[in-house]
Amino acid sequence: MRRFKNSGFLKNKSFNIVSRFLLSSFILICFFYVTPIIINFTDKNFNNKEFTKNSKNILSNTLYKDKLAEEESGDTVVNTDERDLLYDILEDNNSEINLVRYTTSEIDSLFKEVNYNLKDVRDTKLVKPIDIGLLPNEIKNIGNTKKRKDMFIKIILPLIVKENNKIRVDRKRLFTILNKNSNTEIEKKWLEKKYKQYGVRKNDLSTLKIRMDEIPVSLAIAQAAKETGWGTSRFALKGNALFGQWTWSGEGLKPKNADEGKDHKVMKFHSLQLSVRAYLRNLNTHSTYKNFRKARTELRNKNKPLDSLILSKHLDKYAETGSQYIEVLQKIIEQNNLKDFDEARLLPSSKDLESLI
Repeated sequence: MRRFKNSGFLKNKSFNIVSRFLLSSFILICFFYVTPIIINFTDKNFNNKEFTKNSKNILSNTLYKDKLAEEESGDTVVNTDERDLLYDILEDNNSEINLVRYTTSEIDSLFKEVNYNLKDVRDTKLVKPIDIGLLPNEIKNIGNTKKRKDMFIKIILPLIVKENNKIRVDRKRLFTILNKNSNTEIEKKWLEKKYKQYGVRKNDLSTLKIRMDEIPVSLAIAQAAKETGWGTSRFALKGNALFGQWTWSGEGLKPKNADEGKDHKVMKFHSLQLSVRAYLRNLNTHSTYKNFRKARTELRNKNKPLDSLILSKHLDKYAETGSQYIEVLQKIIEQNNLKDFDEARLLPSSKDLESLI
């Protein structure tokens, strides 16, 4: 009888040990299976570095070193209507201020008076803050090609540098906001304005920092030169359109050789400055130039300068000629040494100096 009891006891004890072992093994297997899923979910939803703003190291990592953030064409773009993306430019386009159209001789005299020449700009990287609102009609009559090109560059160079400056200041402000634990009401309103201007959904800081960036000066000059024939085209002289930007809703000039059924126009601007601003907004927001922005961000992540020859490769869709258009842009950049202007900075104007006194 005692032997039977001992035998049953041993059997029960063995069964309990085996059961506990199997249960422990099951729990252990579940733990190692479920834990990675939980960690991955937490990382994606609670520890997103893009919105962590408590460390300068994290900020630097987020803005420069992180894996390139991709723009999701269907999710991030909230404004596909040009009236929404260019609302501030279109408002300024309705300005009632009449700009004076100076002659080439008057502009040339002004440049000489302030000692503004391209050789000094190439050497010092400093640009005189001269704001010429309209191209002179006589620019097309300048027989000397070099003089015509120099006149054109000297007119648009300060305008391009000025618009890039604005973007640079905005970009620095964005970085400051990203590095703060909380934002003021003024900062929140500023962000809302920028979300609208750059056509991204609210709080999508990842896409905003990709789009809010400069365009190489040499690339902008080359495109303006190509699109206007160095300032001699009808669109440039009658509509201040330096970059041949199309419009379906805004005021514009109808191309003479437009194909039947195409109702687009070349957008007309109140001033050359607004044309430059719209051009930068176009490259920074339109889905066609997504690869251009991606390449620019990759250069930023590697702490490399924004190379116009590299970035121009992604503008094949800017014109119908495709790869041929890229070749033309690169030739213009190289033959005219336009990369000399990429590091140019605008000297403060007299108004800026007065505000500091």
